[in-house]
Amino acid sequence: MSTIAELTVPADEFALRETLESVDDISVEIERVVAHGPNHVIPYVWISGDESSMSGLEELLEEDPSVDEADLLTDLDEEQLYRLSWIDDVTVIVHILTEEKATILQAASEGRWWQFRVLFPERDSLASTYDFATSQGFSLDIQKIHHLDQGREGRYGLTDAQYETLVSALEGGYYEIPRNIDMESLSNDLDISHQALSERLRRAHRSLVEEAVTIGHDEEDASAVEGIEPDATN
Repeated sequence: MSTIAELTVPADEFALRETLESVDDISVEIERVVAHGPNHVIPYVWISGDESSMSGLEELLEEDPSVDEADLLTDLDEEQLYRLSWIDDVTVIVHILTEEKATILQAASEGRWWQFRVLFPERDSLASTYDFATSQGFSLDIQKIHHLDQGREGRYGLTDAQYETLVSALEGGYYEIPRNIDMESLSNDLDISHQALSERLRRAHRSLVEEAVTIGHDEEDASAVEGIEPDATN
């Protein structure tokens, strides 16, 4: 069955350790995951912080040993978008993306840790990834596990139509800032009316919010995966 896992990795074992240690008051969030070999995994990141924290950030990234190349794409004063080329030490993420065919749904820094929300196609894929990471000496900690074992209706309480609409909206860039597709174009693509699309999105968003605030009832800790012990220290 498909599994969503929330994972953490220390920054000093993954990426941007020196940058995060040099500047305490910045946050890093993955904008888009792209896998084109080890040097092009997770290249687009938003980095945000106050003006003093962002000063000299580009130079810090260029000197960070985990970064091969850093290109500033957008500068919004307290928020900057970079395209980063990583060095080969992103082995764990490369394995997650290529070997086990998993998808990173969300990734961001939290202090000196990286937090990931990853969709694995099979339960065994998570166990394999954990085994691989620990065998390579990485401190991969599994915080939460959520099994998607109830079909589409069980995917956060969404119906088939709601799920397909959200996927189309996401892939079309409806949730981008600025939007890459408007409501009218999206409704045309789905062959439904503007009003029907608006109501479907509202119902889907409500289901997601309701599921998010009650998801603790459905999640299992890491002990549910054979051979993995949960970590409650982070």
